[in-house]
Amino acid sequence: MVDLFVDRVLVKNNKDQDELDTEREIVMRLQNRILMLFFASAESETCQQFAPTLHDFFKQLTDEFYVERAAQLVLLYISLDQTEEQLENFLKELPKKSLFLAYEDPYRRELEAMFNVKEVPTVVVLRPDCSILTPNAVEEITQMGPDCYRNWHEAAELIERNFLSKEDFEDKSMRSFSDPVRRLKYKVEDEKKKEKKKKKKKNRGWGGGGDDGDEAEAGGGGGRDDKDGGGSMW
Repeated sequence: MVDLFVDRVLVKNNKDQDELDTEREIVMRLQNRILMLFFASAESETCQQFAPTLHDFFKQLTDEFYVERAAQLVLLYISLDQTEEQLENFLKELPKKSLFLAYEDPYRRELEAMFNVKEVPTVVVLRPDCSILTPNAVEEITQMGPDCYRNWHEAAELIERNFLSKEDFEDKSMRSFSDPVRRLKYKVEDEKKKEKKKKKKKNRGWGGGGDDGDEAEAGGGGGRDDKDGGGSMW
């Protein structure tokens, strides 16, 4: 997918309309994500009617108010408008986190031909490797809403980022949050114990040395406590 837009300029649909104009920026934004190419025109009444549905769909999957972690999803508006003013007006109907191609960019029409767009609105859904997941997801989005993303996610074989809806997230027990920390803590403690044992074996082999005293001081007790690895706060 990244190759499709290398050497292109993608524009953010925010107040300043910031540009992603370097390969690094584009890679960071598109890599390992499902890309929705939204072909539409402000002149089309059908596009005007679909825009709020698409806006809500994308927001429910990427806004922190609805999900704990945003979906691996990018929305790129490919304007088929006749004037730049039409494009600017239609952008107001789209999410602030979406991207678009500038009106003067001829690549808009190249993409229209590349994906054989015959009607608007059309939402072409692409896997990260640029292969087509869904040639037109308008009906699917309208009927299923955010649920269809789970199907896309599975079919696209994305590298898992543990997408969770807010409801799913709240249903998880607190143990799920503490387990990774606990496992890391024990891993570190085990490594420390192993390191201490290595030092003691080394010192015994050399006939002893100052390190034993250092260990006792660091442990706040005798060498016997150190041998057992000390007490745990957990």
